[in-house]
Amino acid sequence: MREPLTLQGGNGLSEIYIESGLFDRAGVVIGQAFSPSRIHIVTDSNVAPLYLARLESQLAFPVSHTIIPAGEEHKHLATVEDIYHDMLAAGITRKDLVVALGGGVVGDITGFAAATLLRGVSLCQIPTTLLAQVDSSVGGKTGVDLPEGKNLVGAFYQPRLVLIDPKVLSSLPDSTFADGMAEVIKYGYIANKTILSLVAQPNYRDNIEQIIYECVKIKRDVVAIDEHDTGLRMILNFGHTIGHAAEKLGNYTALTHGQAVAIGMAAAMRLSALLGNADLTASLLPLLDHVGLPSTLAYDREAIFDALLADKKKFGGTVNFILVREAGRAEITPIETDRLHAYILKL
Repeated sequence: MREPLTLQGGNGLSEIYIESGLFDRAGVVIGQAFSPSRIHIVTDSNVAPLYLARLESQLAFPVSHTIIPAGEEHKHLATVEDIYHDMLAAGITRKDLVVALGGGVVGDITGFAAATLLRGVSLCQIPTTLLAQVDSSVGGKTGVDLPEGKNLVGAFYQPRLVLIDPKVLSSLPDSTFADGMAEVIKYGYIANKTILSLVAQPNYRDNIEQIIYECVKIKRDVVAIDEHDTGLRMILNFGHTIGHAAEKLGNYTALTHGQAVAIGMAAAMRLSALLGNADLTASLLPLLDHVGLPSTLAYDREAIFDALLADKKKFGGTVNFILVREAGRAEITPIETDRLHAYILKL
């Protein structure tokens, strides 16, 4: 068993455990980390039949739960309000614990509910998808979508505990597993090209625990320097600017988040080449295909440009793009919107 990774956040220390088989010891680890009066679990309609009873049976505290509908289209304020009502009805206080059991959508919504109910209730993340395990469960970003764009309402709120069990990934459909590989490939290109070598192997799934650990370690190190996403942490957005625009144009149903990030990474590589940098698409596109992800931007370029102007990465008259100079090294590059418009039309 590896020693847990630790992250010092603004609202306390976050401990991150990564171990195959950890889920069936979750109750023990939670009992060692917390002493709540009650625990409230939030999960979704896909995860609940698989894991909710298995988790509840381990907990030595009174337990209540909320089961939300699965899917990004339910990641909005009305869902958060439903969770508030359930937690208050269960008698949750600031002494108690909220557990997010599920993928990235569950983690984002539950994290926001925990951050804002009673101005903050302790949070534990138990991610059940690869995307959530390598990325969204770690680092304290929480939030929900608005019609105007993705994750426009949220808070930075570190979970006290993150329990990552690669073994639960065996229950994922191949398409959902592939979704998480988009974030894995992102980490390889922005910070550690060894990850790309691991992913390129025919049997890369056999090394998934090591892959997860390497990705989470990068996320931990970046967030420790820039918790509130004002500087270095922006490199974690590689592929997300155009990806979020594509998600929005598809009403958050036509593309999964991982598919959108994959398309966004390919577009960002092409954009980087248009700006005079080395064209790395020849290495990226086969890797995306290898793990089952798309790379073609199928939306009207004018519509993509309009959608990305609502993104949080727009600052005044510029948009911050993450450009990869070489595998394992990325830079934050502000691009003026007029200039960006011309480049987007060429993608």
